[in-house]
Amino acid sequence: MPGLGRYLAAALAARFASEGMGMAVVLLALQRTGSAAHGAFVLTAWLAPHVLAAPLAGAAAARSRRPRLFHVGALAGFTTAVAALAFLLGRAPTPVVLAVAVLGGSCGPMVTGGLSSLVAGLVPPGPARDKAYGWDASTYNGAAVTAPAAVSLVAAFGSAGPAMGLLAASGALAAALAATLPYGSPHGSQEPGPGAPRVGMGAGLAALWRIRQLRAITSATTLAFLGLGALTVTSVLLAASLGSPGGGGVLMTAFALGALTGSLTLGRITTVPPGRLARWAMAATGVALTVAAFTPSLPLAAVAFAAAGVCDGPLLTATLRIRSEFAPDGTRTQVFTLGAGLKVTAASTGAALVGLAADAPPWILVLAIAALQLAAALLHTAVAARGPDREPAVPAAAAAGGAVADPATVAAPAAAGPSPAGPSTVDPPATAPSAGSATTASGPLTPGAP
Repeated sequence: MPGLGRYLAAALAARFASEGMGMAVVLLALQRTGSAAHGAFVLTAWLAPHVLAAPLAGAAAARSRRPRLFHVGALAGFTTAVAALAFLLGRAPTPVVLAVAVLGGSCGPMVTGGLSSLVAGLVPPGPARDKAYGWDASTYNGAAVTAPAAVSLVAAFGSAGPAMGLLAASGALAAALAATLPYGSPHGSQEPGPGAPRVGMGAGLAALWRIRQLRAITSATTLAFLGLGALTVTSVLLAASLGSPGGGGVLMTAFALGALTGSLTLGRITTVPPGRLARWAMAATGVALTVAAFTPSLPLAAVAFAAAGVCDGPLLTATLRIRSEFAPDGTRTQVFTLGAGLKVTAASTGAALVGLAADAPPWILVLAIAALQLAAALLHTAVAARGPDREPAVPAAAAAGGAVADPATVAAPAAAGPSPAGPSTVDPPATAPSAGSATTASGPLTPGAP
């Protein structure tokens, strides 16, 4: 598995920079302008482009004849924007600062889903790739734990400017490491090589909708992140209601540490089908947060938040495995960037919604977040359960709305007669895993796979 260690180092460095931006931007704006709201506007401009830039970034990465240059360039653009904001925020006109934030945020999908799509090119299909996605998920959780703490520490002993500089240096390290990675077609897949016809820009979006497994995990995690995006603000309100106004950071640190533990332990379980693991993770997170809503003290709330984090940890690993297994050939990067963009957008929407409902009792807000996790688990169950467990793979061109295979080959199975369950005319066809997945078209890797 050449390059996996360097990839994980690059991913951790890039996601460290990304995870630290929220706190660093607000602290810097507060220091230079005296207004945290100014930082919130800049942060919104940073996050807003994710869902719009995701399909463009994914399609551009898939079409690029020089993928190394594209990925390194995206990370360099991300880093340049962080460095520019460290200098301009509070000094340059607001429209200029917001424009820089939008440009930097447009590179964000390549830091999240775009980087994760490279794992398939570094690790062959099978349990080894599933474990690699577990390690990849741990880079998100590890960054979520360390970045805010590092930013707060540097800002406390110096100022928010050097803290932003630390994030820019981490982004530069990620770009340098990414330049050393091997870039090629995913192991065992038939991804088009340089000069081959490329899939359309809408192929990734079409795959997310038409392929049942991708539709299930994308819709469920987007709903779940609508709640998780509100968890930071809600934790501050809950801690204040428990008599500890500064305890919100304790609760979120407990959740992040729990998530890191969950991704390194439960997330590495490859004997459980990823769809089932995702459902369990969302449902258990909802139960743990329900307990947190009724805790009478901050220490007990921290324990409940840590338990919720442990349960949430495997969700990202399961999500990455499903995207890799079921993305049609040629659309993997689009599927990864789109899925990540939708989750980031849902999280930012959740943060905005909890701001509007901040006057509600905190325990009700926590219950609402827990209810969204349980609803997400039910949504995944409902969507993933529709239709047969395995169907013939749909080529990327067909997923994008292009021509399908020879009608004779499609009609042949029908000649044998309808299945015992009867024909289905409602649900769009699902696909078998792509050729580069850990699960072959002949059947699931483990019993009960979705």
